[in-house]
Amino acid sequence: VWGISEQYPGFLIRLQRGANPPSTCKTQIYKVPEPGFDPRGVDVDSKGVVWTALAASSHLASFDVRKCKDLNGPAKLDGSQCREGWTLYQTTGPKLKGTDIPADFHYTNWVDQQGALGMGKNMPMANGSNSDAILVLNPATKEWTTLRVPYPLGFYARGMDGRIDGPENDWKNHG
Repeated sequence: VWGISEQYPGFLIRLQRGANPPSTCKTQIYKVPEPGFDPRGVDVDSKGVVWTALAASSHLASFDVRKCKDLNGPAKLDGSQCREGWTLYQTTGPKLKGTDIPADFHYTNWVDQQGALGMGKNMPMANGSNSDAILVLNPATKEWTTLRVPYPLGFYARGMDGRIDGPENDWKNHG
């Protein structure tokens, strides 16, 4: 089970049940590395990579626990172990005037495990809360696709999800 903590700078929390829960449960924390902070959403792709939207730094971050070299070292109590598991992707979008700081506040994220959107499987997405966009990252190329919603009163996605309703993988069966 994966979760988040917004306590600065933010943490991913991994709960492992063990053979006899709750007495055998184990929790690990992984501190978000700088310059990212403030994780909001959390989702996992079909390969086990965890994705989180970092609201205050406008990053989409991935964390792959399989890249961790040492989970039992001295840094395990403060969450600073396994920096090698993190990858931060700066999102595109509007910038605050006079800065290179993105204006978007990514409230949540979603990973399209099944390819329901039609852009491929395991594509992570972040909402552009201060824009009219949904930002889709291709992890293989590190390129962003910006989907704009032409709604005259503004579009503020707070959550995303998709599904495939039938065995035929065509648009009639996607939602």
